[in-house]
Amino acid sequence: MVKSTAENLSPTRVKLTVEVPFEEVKPALDKAFKDIANQVQIPGFRKGKIPARLIEQRFGREIVVDQAVNEGLNTWFSAAIAEAEVTPISRPEVDVTATPDAENAEGPVAFTAEFDVRPTIELPDYKGLKVTVEPAQATEEDEQKALDALRSRFGSLKDVDRPAAQDDFVTMNLTATVDGEQVDQAEGLSYQVGAGTMLEGIDEALDGLSAGEDATFETTLNGGEHDGETAVVKLELTAVKERELPEADDEFAQLASEFDTIAELKEDLKKQAAEEAVNRQGVEARDKVLEELAKLVEVPVPDGVIAEQVEQHFSAGGHTAGDDHDTAEHRAELEQNTREAFANEVILDEVAEAEEVTVDQGELIEYIIATSSEYGMDPNQFAMMLDQGGQIPMIMGEVRRRKALAKVLEYAEVTDTDGKAVDLTAFVTPGGQEALDAEAEGAEADDAEAAEQA
Repeated sequence: MVKSTAENLSPTRVKLTVEVPFEEVKPALDKAFKDIANQVQIPGFRKGKIPARLIEQRFGREIVVDQAVNEGLNTWFSAAIAEAEVTPISRPEVDVTATPDAENAEGPVAFTAEFDVRPTIELPDYKGLKVTVEPAQATEEDEQKALDALRSRFGSLKDVDRPAAQDDFVTMNLTATVDGEQVDQAEGLSYQVGAGTMLEGIDEALDGLSAGEDATFETTLNGGEHDGETAVVKLELTAVKERELPEADDEFAQLASEFDTIAELKEDLKKQAAEEAVNRQGVEARDKVLEELAKLVEVPVPDGVIAEQVEQHFSAGGHTAGDDHDTAEHRAELEQNTREAFANEVILDEVAEAEEVTVDQGELIEYIIATSSEYGMDPNQFAMMLDQGGQIPMIMGEVRRRKALAKVLEYAEVTDTDGKAVDLTAFVTPGGQEALDAEAEGAEADDAEAAEQA
């Protein structure tokens, strides 16, 4: 059995000192001898039948020991953290300090491992947090916005013979050069003027430009091998289109809904706007309660884990116009958000422990179904993918934290700016968090709608 001692280097960093006795090392050495015997050929001996003594003479004991240690480290490390009762949340930095050698052929393997761990915190009093939110009131503007959004779905784009203006949809060709050398080119790009999802300076270049005309502007490139460099971009405008919306009349109501008249449709949209206002208020209350909770306790955050997550974000795939760009400003913002998310997880896990929160199979399935729809995947295939990737425990942790936050929200004292108490019963009962998440995701989708329409 391995012997291990744990030393806390910081609230989030542990150093493990491990000693593996020779009787635990010997099976790994025997396997290393066999593996090498199967890989080499020595005259007079069949492959795989070479004596261990001869392998040592020919290749040196150090080669065999190194292979045995490399193959055994994971097993010994797992046993060591189990004995020390610590759980790494980062890749360990391992330093092998002793191995069986010529002078001590039956000596132990010794190594140290440093890694990050989740910090232990003292849970503050999370009951009775007081927050103030905006009243849940839907305005006429909200109702009109809902009607216009519905009209947009049934709208059509038509070519116009005039200069491009705000909110127009354009088609264009772009050519970018750096120091006179072409570095990128794209044809037939679609874009909505003012969306802000392409190159900086493009909206100004498009303003007043008509189909068949071109313009040149300077911009700073984001991403790719020329990231951060100044480029000269030539823009050739090939088409200008505007969205033509259908009239809001009875005929439209019958086309776009189950209602026969526009009056009935408007009344239904009014109810929807009122429900969305209540959900927005719930989202605001939840976010503010979590923000107040986070203020009550200082959570040590491991720098290495945060840096690794930020790198994973930017290395997860290619980025295109409108996507996240690897800039210093964005990295700083992402790092701050990641730190806050880590701290919130630690706090909510402690709340879950205090409240004895559990997750049943039905709640897990409900979450998987809701999440799979966000990715446009079949729930069964999504669940299988999560299971094969070993992600189910992570999903259960997320559901458990959501339930813990609902508990904190249930205990909170929430009033609106008019001094009226806010009833959040609908959001702290089973399924309530899904409504809040749907509202938050809907707001994000609205922000991206212009880009998608283009």
